[in-house]
Amino acid sequence: MAQVISKDAVRQIIAEGNARLLVNEAERFGTALADDKLTKTQIRGVFGTVRQIQAAWDKEAGEAEARKQLRRILLLKPRLAYQARRDEKVKPLADVLVGAIDLVADGKDSAQQTERFGYFVDLFEAILAYHTAAGGK
Repeated sequence: MAQVISKDAVRQIIAEGNARLLVNEAERFGTALADDKLTKTQIRGVFGTVRQIQAAWDKEAGEAEARKQLRRILLLKPRLAYQARRDEKVKPLADVLVGAIDLVADGKDSAQQTERFGYFVDLFEAILAYHTAAGGK
């Protein structure tokens, strides 16, 4: 089973925007998920929702829209828990994403939450890209 990205690394990626660490961890983790036979379909369901949230939650969104989209991202946590329960191969990804979602929500204001959400999307996108590059089906 893929070794998850450590909580400290996720914190550095999401709260501090450490791009170098993001790339290194996403490559390692995405490759491990592909080796564990996690399918793109299992990832893309959640990723599609994240992209919809991203489209609505842009830098120009007002405070009310940012709160609405933060609620939507928080509601991914039960969905991830359900998917991880249905298929054990999803659990490492769910663990990483849930920790990252918590860090987005812990931002001190909507501007910081918006910035952290951008880092969250970058991380998720990089994991998916490396998963695909490693032959994930």
